[in-house]
Amino acid sequence: MITFLRLRPAEQISEAIVESRVRECTTALEVGPVGPSETEMALSSGLLTIGTDPETPATAWVVDPEAALELRDVAGWRLTVIASDNGDLTMDAVVRTGATFLRVPRSGVEAAARRMDRPGLDVRISVFVDDVAQALTAIDAGARDLLLRDWDSERLGDLRDSLGDTRLVERTALPLGVDLDEARDVLPTEHFTAWLGQVDGSGAARPRYGWAPGVDEHPPVPGDRLSAEWADQSWLSGSAPEQLAGAGDLRPILERSLAGERPTVEELERLFSARGDQVDAIGWTADRLRQRVNGEEVSYVVNRNINYTNMCYFRCGFCAFSKGPRSLNLRGDPYLMGTGEIVDRAHEAWDRGATEVTLQGGIHPEFTGDFYVGVVEAIKDRLPQMHIHGFTPLEVWQGAETLGMPVLEFLTRLRDAGLGTLPGTAAEILDDRVRRHLCPDKIRTAQWADVMITAHDLGLRSTATVMFGHIDGPRSWAHHYSVIRDIQARTGGFTEFVPLPFVHMGSPIFLRGRSRPGPTWDEVVLIHALARIAFDGLIDNIQASWVKLGLDGGARLLDAGCNDLGGTLMGEIITRSAGASHGQEVTPTDFERTITGAGRVPYERTTVYGRAEPRRPARRSIPLVSD
Repeated sequence: MITFLRLRPAEQISEAIVESRVRECTTALEVGPVGPSETEMALSSGLLTIGTDPETPATAWVVDPEAALELRDVAGWRLTVIASDNGDLTMDAVVRTGATFLRVPRSGVEAAARRMDRPGLDVRISVFVDDVAQALTAIDAGARDLLLRDWDSERLGDLRDSLGDTRLVERTALPLGVDLDEARDVLPTEHFTAWLGQVDGSGAARPRYGWAPGVDEHPPVPGDRLSAEWADQSWLSGSAPEQLAGAGDLRPILERSLAGERPTVEELERLFSARGDQVDAIGWTADRLRQRVNGEEVSYVVNRNINYTNMCYFRCGFCAFSKGPRSLNLRGDPYLMGTGEIVDRAHEAWDRGATEVTLQGGIHPEFTGDFYVGVVEAIKDRLPQMHIHGFTPLEVWQGAETLGMPVLEFLTRLRDAGLGTLPGTAAEILDDRVRRHLCPDKIRTAQWADVMITAHDLGLRSTATVMFGHIDGPRSWAHHYSVIRDIQARTGGFTEFVPLPFVHMGSPIFLRGRSRPGPTWDEVVLIHALARIAFDGLIDNIQASWVKLGLDGGARLLDAGCNDLGGTLMGEIITRSAGASHGQEVTPTDFERTITGAGRVPYERTTVYGRAEPRRPARRSIPLVSD
């Protein structure tokens, strides 16, 4: 793998310099001594700083060996050592600091690469190059990191194509793979925030497009690819390599997957780190598995979400629904529906053809488990045939706790009252290293799993979800999938898997500068495609959430292993509270048009993936009770 950094030296920082560098997609400014206001100007515009003076506060430093040794207490991933004529001194600085990069002139690449090729030493030779020919010469001589000044997308595409099977990956001022927890602890707050704005879950530089989950834009994906990693015309107008031709070193894993052998957790982590053509190969594999299980049919459900309160005493960093910023005018006033209003909304949904009502909301400080049981009983008393899909494992845990009874007993009460299935939300990322920062007061992984296993053992089925694109990455995604897979192998109780891309715009953790701005498109593809691959033979249904991605985004994922587009919702507001432009309602006609347009066969399903009985005289949208 070859990494590259779009870097510009700058003797000073001004608004004009910052604006021009942002336009040319530079990620870092290499600066000498600059003041705090100049540094803040760069960081607030999304540019990181690389200091040439050890005394300069910066995201990273590039210094000579003597100065590097003065910084030996600094994390090595923040350091680049400039090679000196004294090879022993240079090696001493690299070894003692653990510097990730050694910068050399183009004429010195071969000698430096030969000298640094020693057991126990892992440093990347870094060099400025001005064109593709210089880059290829440097790489042949041993360079593994390229410093680029004002390279446009087309020149980058030429370099990528010239490298053939060797992967080309853009980095930031920091190397790939920096541990986010360590970065949070080490980097000054404003530098950490700017870095998060530049990177994806693997620590590589994000593509420069305006799309994000919840943004009302078409996905940036080319017509004949699933990966949107590059922006040059060769990539955008070209086609992905056929079948597994672009899989590279991931090919053996994907071939075993096609043969029925699910990837290990370690292999899943590798697959989640895929880029470019590898993403297309993973999508192709998932699509083959989807065809075997689901054929050409794509399902949807006619349902309504009832978000019965936006008041909540939990403080989840991602949630704008219960505490969204007033400045964005997204949350509205606090509210709590009475049981009668909830039943009326369920009845209205039934009259409009819904087979399912989904109950989710905040955890109101006055709620006890009796509230949840009472709502189920009231709906079933009025609408005995309505399927009630309600209450996350967090609500179940809290409900049982408030009544002083075991989870098993409380779930039994809910089941006997008429609860049909449980939503798999409140999972977020089932990795407690992430949860302690993302949702610190929420139930942990083992508690979420305990509720689900208990529910499944009682005969209650459920969905499973993942909410991704914030402070997570390949390792936590692989861990999450492992938890879901272990539960399903034990109980068989999950009906579907639903990835939920993080909508960042109004989320508190993003507004505080403590998360990434949602997943990239390629990460969206990987999460869905690898769900099909990881759960092959265990979970047959993979849903693409039109609420987060729009119908056009969901349609593209039908080529990446998905066979379901979710529900009509009729007024869901949680996603819109986070700043999404779509998410309130679509009609069955919208679903059928989208599915047919993607070359698939639509059908309306029940919550548990039976075929819904046709009972609606018409499929028209009517005014809703105000949400």
